[in-house]
Amino acid sequence: MKTIKNRILLVGALLTIVLVSGFAKSTSTVTPKEKKKVTETVKNQTINMFVTHGHCSTPFGGIVDDLKVEIPVRMDAGNPLENMRISFEVDPNSFKACRGDVADLTKRVKTKGVFISDNNEKIRFKTTNVYVMGVDWYQINGMLSIKGVEREVKFFATGIRNAYESMSSELVLQGQVNLLDWGIDYDKLVNGQSSDVSTKWLYLNMKIELG
Repeated sequence: MKTIKNRILLVGALLTIVLVSGFAKSTSTVTPKEKKKVTETVKNQTINMFVTHGHCSTPFGGIVDDLKVEIPVRMDAGNPLENMRISFEVDPNSFKACRGDVADLTKRVKTKGVFISDNNEKIRFKTTNVYVMGVDWYQINGMLSIKGVEREVKFFATGIRNAYESMSSELVLQGQVNLLDWGIDYDKLVNGQSSDVSTKWLYLNMKIELG
């Protein structure tokens, strides 16, 4: 009886050793799957903007340079752009008013010191992280540089996809920033006198074709 008991214990111990060693071997040899990425370099892209100042607003557009959208390929049915990264540049010298006295408003937007500096730096944006707000709805945090000065900003984006498609075909990026964060007082620079409005908002809107 004692011999049978010892044999059972020995077999049990051997099975335990085999299972543990097999688990250790499987976990040590498994490597995570590499995340594939697709980088879209979009050409001929434009961006819509307008500045609120005093009781007025000045709408204008600009040419976007080096727009890149990096999209990790997902193997599940989650939000397809959840881990995207966006970067772009805008040349303030390309700004052009969209309505009204186009020539005069364009000249005002291009007033030295508003968006154009002595060194002609471009407006630059680069994503730092992305949060999913809902289905195909994202909060995009990043760094926005105006006249060489960087500030943290928060934009929102909506992915647009057709029914039964897993990947978005378009992305709409929009947001607003306070120009005073960059020391830009539009009224004072353009008209020579600051208004009593405590904010000078710059609104941005850009529709991006993907793929």
